[in-house]
Amino acid sequence: MFDVIIAGCGPTGAMLAAELRLHNVRVLVLEQETEPVSFVRIVGLHIRSIELMAMRGLLERIAERARRRPAGGFFAAINKPVPEGLDSAHAYLLGIPQPVIVHLLEEHAIELGAQVRRGCAVAGFEQDDQGVTIELADGEKLRSRYLVGCDGARSSVRKLLGVGFPGEPSRTETLMGEMKVVAPPEEIAAKVAQISQTHRPFWLRPFGEGVYSVVVPAAGVTDRSEPPTLEDFKQQLHSIAGTDFGVHSPRWLSRFGDATRLAEHYRVQRVLLAGDAAHIHPPLGGQGLNLGVQDAFNLGWKLAAQIHGWAPETLLDTYQTERRPVAEDVLDNTRAQMQLSSPEPGPQAVRRLLTELMDFNEVNRLLIEKITAINIRYDFGAGPDLLGRRLRDIDVKHGHLYDLLHRGRGLLLDRTERLSVGGWSDRVDYLADPTAALDFPCVLLRPDGHVAWIGNDQQDLDDHLARWFGNPTN
Repeated sequence: MFDVIIAGCGPTGAMLAAELRLHNVRVLVLEQETEPVSFVRIVGLHIRSIELMAMRGLLERIAERARRRPAGGFFAAINKPVPEGLDSAHAYLLGIPQPVIVHLLEEHAIELGAQVRRGCAVAGFEQDDQGVTIELADGEKLRSRYLVGCDGARSSVRKLLGVGFPGEPSRTETLMGEMKVVAPPEEIAAKVAQISQTHRPFWLRPFGEGVYSVVVPAAGVTDRSEPPTLEDFKQQLHSIAGTDFGVHSPRWLSRFGDATRLAEHYRVQRVLLAGDAAHIHPPLGGQGLNLGVQDAFNLGWKLAAQIHGWAPETLLDTYQTERRPVAEDVLDNTRAQMQLSSPEPGPQAVRRLLTELMDFNEVNRLLIEKITAINIRYDFGAGPDLLGRRLRDIDVKHGHLYDLLHRGRGLLLDRTERLSVGGWSDRVDYLADPTAALDFPCVLLRPDGHVAWIGNDQQDLDDHLARWFGNPTN
């Protein structure tokens, strides 16, 4: 009997497993593939995901294997500098090979005690008032109190659950890959600058040692279960640029469409969805992996609280009420970016106008904050603007704020030195620090770093501790 079985050991599933293990939840992760992903696709961790890794003490380990890049030019690939005033101590992007980030997150989960079984696919399940019985493809049956589908866009869990996945199917497709290129860099740069004026997305970006990231419109919408070939890239490059630039020796090749879908529900009783199982969208802006990892951070501590019996009655429901609107916003901004990538005159006129508007720092910052998820504000009721937002990694006594969140617990940061977490000390840590770089007397942070309360009154604090962390133990 497990507490939680997770279907899928991608970044979302591995991160969720680790978050649950911080609270001693018995976790089994089932991964359909027998071997980890081998192709070396580069993915990017945006500011909010970097902050979350810092909160769990993972950032140094990840940064060693990643390439740091400026946090600018993400929105519709409009080339603008990093905006001024980004409210983060980690205002940059980390580019990292997908197999590496998946391995590091899975390794982290296993170190914390999660079990991972490969070559195991969920074939069916039944749920009752006490738990979920899961049947594997080989006929084996497992029992768990909860099941979470982190099994991707074609999620078996979502389909078996009968949750609708409405949205728009792919109307256009794009080829994406990494490969070596023979043509001289200056020739490539000149041709790309010319072609990208009328064809988007289209680019060849150097990765060093003659390797380029190549993105080119596909000829049409095809069966995405069939991977593209190098010949497909050559044909499309010839068709659009008049040359294939001598591409050869691909590291990996893939195609993506502009399908955009959002699950109608993130939870049906004891079965939940996260990551691509709950939402899919075009990869413009590089938000997909980040959105899934952030789902896991939101869900992990709430599901653990439910399992350990101290969760307030509606706490687990806030997973959907908080995260589904975030996904809706990501779907909308990727729809907008796809429109801005169209070669048609109307979208190109809008793109030129937006390019001018992004010369205003406020506009540029708004779009980058949207892409990097540092603008999110959950609705916690009336209060200062900081309420419901994440708190940046401020300086505190003996170090930095995020160093205090490694255990996945709540935190009361008290500049007055007069308050207490009382009977919630088994779930919430306390730091008295009158010198903390904070504009408010006290803040209560949830385990995901969002500000749950601001004030200086003990009774008001107790009410909010009960709202988020249940009844006190003494």
